[in-house]
Amino acid sequence: MDSRSSATTPLIAEAAIAAKLTIVRPVLHEAVTQAVRKMIVEGVLPPGARLNERDLCMSLGVSRTPLREALKVLAAEGLIVHQPNRGAVVAVLNQQEAGDMFDLLGCLEAYAGELACERITPDQFKHLSALTDEMAACHQRGALPEYYELNRRIHDTINEIAHNGALRQTYLALNRRVQALRFRSNHDPKKWEHAMEDHRQMIEALETRDGPRLAALMRRHLLEKKIAVLAMLAATT
Repeated sequence: MDSRSSATTPLIAEAAIAAKLTIVRPVLHEAVTQAVRKMIVEGVLPPGARLNERDLCMSLGVSRTPLREALKVLAAEGLIVHQPNRGAVVAVLNQQEAGDMFDLLGCLEAYAGELACERITPDQFKHLSALTDEMAACHQRGALPEYYELNRRIHDTINEIAHNGALRQTYLALNRRVQALRFRSNHDPKKWEHAMEDHRQMIEALETRDGPRLAALMRRHLLEKKIAVLAMLAATT
């Protein structure tokens, strides 16, 4: 058995216990997709790990059919790849690929920020402000998975408020491929604190509808994320 696969099996089982509770028949393959995607993002299934279908089926309490449907979706998203003699494995991004993706993501998020400042409603601002407060509380507790999920929702909401279909489609496709790297890069306490401060300033820019300021913040936020990710990748290669 692949050493990375066997080493992560207990973590897969633990992560799947909660996921199993949310899996219902009408949207079974979608729930399985979300569960496996979460394992990839949070490093339960690390880059290069082989996805053992039998172990995953047993952990999630599903048959191979919905799992294979989920793996097709994740392959289309670029999160897994199929290798000869190994089957499905978690995709590995090199430094060049990751750097290129973060450069483009910075441009997309900056543009989304400008549009969001023009189009945000008072209710949408209240929602984002509440999410930011909740995220700050998670940061104070050191609750990284909860913090990251709120962080993801904030960035996603700003992109949604921009109300640009082409931007939305491109952002979602690209962001899925770097979610795991974004999650792992928050493990440095100083960088995590700086990222939290960026989000406080983003809320200020949204409140005053200062599009250029928010665009600059978003671009800098993604540049710093890129630097952290590339340093992390360099240290592990």
